[in-house]
Amino acid sequence: MKKIKKILLTTLFVSLIAPSVVSAESALSRFSRLHNAGLLVTDGYGHTLKSKRANQSFVPASTTKLATAWLALNHWGADYRFRTNFFFDRADKTLWVKGSGDPYLVSEELAKIAQQLVQRGVNQVDRIALDNSLFEDGLVLPGTGNSNNPYDAVPSALAANFNTVNIKKRHGKVISAEAQTPLTPFAISMKRRFKSGTLRVNTGRDPHNAERYFAELLAAFLRQQGIQVGRSILSGRVPAHLKPIYQHQNSRTLSEIIRPMLKYSTNFIANQLALSLAADTYKKPANAQLVKQYMNNTLRNNFHWKDFNLQEGAGLSRKNHLKPSQLVDLLNHFKPWKHLLPKKEKGVYAKSGTLKGVSTLAGYLVKGNEWKPFALMINQSVPHKLRNRIAKQLQRTL
Repeated sequence: MKKIKKILLTTLFVSLIAPSVVSAESALSRFSRLHNAGLLVTDGYGHTLKSKRANQSFVPASTTKLATAWLALNHWGADYRFRTNFFFDRADKTLWVKGSGDPYLVSEELAKIAQQLVQRGVNQVDRIALDNSLFEDGLVLPGTGNSNNPYDAVPSALAANFNTVNIKKRHGKVISAEAQTPLTPFAISMKRRFKSGTLRVNTGRDPHNAERYFAELLAAFLRQQGIQVGRSILSGRVPAHLKPIYQHQNSRTLSEIIRPMLKYSTNFIANQLALSLAADTYKKPANAQLVKQYMNNTLRNNFHWKDFNLQEGAGLSRKNHLKPSQLVDLLNHFKPWKHLLPKKEKGVYAKSGTLKGVSTLAGYLVKGNEWKPFALMINQSVPHKLRNRIAKQLQRTL
């Protein structure tokens, strides 16, 4: 009787796991037949566990954000907070804001800023003036598309809500889709982009739209605090004689900004970080060329890589090229911040990347306390979830 019970239990166990085993095996089998794909998995000591075309260059898509995250964390540290300076010219009631490239100036941050300015005696603002000199004027980075989607939001030295607007349109009337975000004239002008429902759209390809929206939103929060604010918005450099009346430190640390960037693959945050790093390093207005120079030179100097190219920080450009071996090298140095990576499958913590004809996944296969770096790069059309199925089998079998 005991023997029969054991057989039945064994049969039940096999029947439960068999579908997933077959699925995983077929995924790796399918990967072995791909003609434009690479893979590298190593153990915690750098020993190769599995390799295929590990030294061939591929388009990395959003796994580029791993490089951007490492560059930012290595440069500033996990506890760094972006700071934005505010100046007030009491002679002509001009509130100056000097952009710092802060990628996380969301509505909640702007509300706190307005409260602090009231406490510092600001009770009337005739005009808001923006100093966006940290980034080159009219900046659009390689790979950015022309769509309304948030993933095509352009960077700017001053940006509110990731340079996106979230609105509702009902019976022709526009309202804010967020309780914490006041409706502004620029937000209302976005109604032409859709007929009805709720939509989050970027502020457009012209960075000056983003700057206008930032100023309008700041003005709305100042009015909520009882401050009289004029409609005039200016751009320029902060006058040399003015001293900051308030320096705002973002409520989120750099690691708290990078975690959602990696989880939601936020292109805007990645490019803001890349531009801010370039501006901080070269002490001049950041542009696409300086971003490329900074990323490539810094990675080359730290890792001694050859035959690679990064054009921007988000992974939108098809001119970006990395090797599986380079991503694994990077991940070995990313281990102090490995907890920032999202969980993709049980025992798989990784960053994915997707473009048309590009499917990538890079991170760690985890068993117990061992985190094995891996990079999977496919540059041909495959099912969307194939990369996850491959990673699951690797996690179980290696």
